[in-house]
Amino acid sequence: MNNIRNFCIIAHIDHGKSTLADRLLEVTKTVSQRDMEDQVLDDMDLEKERGITIKSHAIQMEYTKDGQKYLLNLIDTPGHVDFSYEVSRSIAACEGALLVVDATQGIQAQTISNLYLALDNDLEIIPVLNKIDLANAMVEEVSDQIVELIGCSHDDILPASAKTGHGVENILDAIVNRIPAPKGDPQAPLQALIFDSVFNSFRGIVSYFRIMNGTLRTGDFVKFVNTEKEYNADEIGVLKLKMEPRQQLAAGDVGYIISGIKTSKEVQVGDTITHVKRPCDKAIDGFEAVKPMVFAGVYPVDSDDYEELRASLEKLQLNDASLTFEPESSLALGFGFRCGFLGLLHMEIVQERLEREFNMDVITTVPNVQYKAHLTNGDIIDVYNPSGLPEPNYIDFVEEPYIKAQIITKADYIGAIIKLCIDKRGILKNQVYLTTDRIEITFELPLGEVVFDFYDKLKSISKGYASFDYYQCGYQPSKLVKLEILLNGDPVDALSALTHVDNAYPLGRRMCEKLKDLIPRQQFDVAIQAAIGSKIIARETVKAVRKDVTAKCYGGDITRKRKLLEKQKEGKKRMRQVGNVEVPQSAFLAVLKLD
Repeated sequence: MNNIRNFCIIAHIDHGKSTLADRLLEVTKTVSQRDMEDQVLDDMDLEKERGITIKSHAIQMEYTKDGQKYLLNLIDTPGHVDFSYEVSRSIAACEGALLVVDATQGIQAQTISNLYLALDNDLEIIPVLNKIDLANAMVEEVSDQIVELIGCSHDDILPASAKTGHGVENILDAIVNRIPAPKGDPQAPLQALIFDSVFNSFRGIVSYFRIMNGTLRTGDFVKFVNTEKEYNADEIGVLKLKMEPRQQLAAGDVGYIISGIKTSKEVQVGDTITHVKRPCDKAIDGFEAVKPMVFAGVYPVDSDDYEELRASLEKLQLNDASLTFEPESSLALGFGFRCGFLGLLHMEIVQERLEREFNMDVITTVPNVQYKAHLTNGDIIDVYNPSGLPEPNYIDFVEEPYIKAQIITKADYIGAIIKLCIDKRGILKNQVYLTTDRIEITFELPLGEVVFDFYDKLKSISKGYASFDYYQCGYQPSKLVKLEILLNGDPVDALSALTHVDNAYPLGRRMCEKLKDLIPRQQFDVAIQAAIGSKIIARETVKAVRKDVTAKCYGGDITRKRKLLEKQKEGKKRMRQVGNVEVPQSAFLAVLKLD
């Protein structure tokens, strides 16, 4: 056990985590030259296309120092705020962390929040200053920022360039010297923490775990403590680039277990594995349950695919434990699921993974957040979508969730950023100059205002410099109204939204204008109206169109004309899907992009 080191890499998005992981694998010869590629651990096409890490990935490396052979278990983590749950799970399985900071950009918001996560778990932090080979690297300045942040000395900071491989040997030495070996007793009852799982269509569910105490052998009879299910360990092993079976794993090891589990509900991330005959006294404290920030309805395009969508979501949830879902139905879209996401990027990724990995065509409704409605009789109900809001005469007041947002930016952009936050009904709480031209601003903002386009706008007004991190800080009363969209007098529940009274009129006006462009012209006038209760606040009309299908018939038998008219009639019949109007998928997406 003294020769095992478990560590993860944490950093802000785009500071070079995956590239550094590539170099570590190359130097330790874990990946052969032939198999080497950029972002070698990011095995999803989606990750390579977007250049971001979505999943944390575990891999074992072997490193020899002073004649001693060390086993290094590396977990590469995502950097985007929407995937912070992945980071918290990786940190629970490690004793140390490499804190990677980009020398050209300095410390950013997600760097700080990931660092606090690691410090809460008592991890040994090794600061790495990356990208020092670039011409615009501010080595001295960023080193001072790191020293100020974590209170280390200048000598503790390891300068490196993940692209060229400079300084990677020093990082490996520091991992061996500074990160403590795992504690635990191989003779004690088995206690292993599940930190991830994937679905394999041939072998069932593969769970990744970290053994805290005890020893696990192939063929052992084990049980999962929370679900109280018992299985045989058909195969256990370690995670190299591919899974490699082993006969036994002991305390401190990170590995996988295959036990032929078919149903995804039987495996929970954060659960404890122990022996049936000699169980451990108590389960390991798993990480706290995830709190979704954004809710949206996900519906199959073809309502017959409902059960298939449920199975796909369950398999996806295994691999992405921060996704939550429950069944719901909608008048316009039929049966589907109300899904909880950690943010808009997370929602986009889940939708794309459903399409790519499971061939599911889905419609996603307008995302919203969870509100609390206080009724006149004293009851409190949670409202996840606008159709769940009771009638106004039953409501005493409605509370909406607020977040504490920390924005780190250059001093040049502070005016524009404060204006953006105040436009989003934010309250300025604090501002601190970290250095002469870097400032940290703390705002309290309603979460509902942030989920749409706040992050995109923040990036564009700060030319990409500002970084943003947030956490929920409770509920506050707010004047909210339910804005409904009516097509020919019928409400389309998938397009309705809960919004603040001040935003309702402009939002209704813009939604009507946008839908006028997107809804195809029919053979009849289509009235698009925005309404609050029974009051119409905006209206647009899509003018009728009618093609003269019999124009090309010069004389001849009447049956020819009748055939064409029958064909036209069939076409009209097909258009009557939502009321009498078909709302294209682009309309649901366009409502998100309203500017």
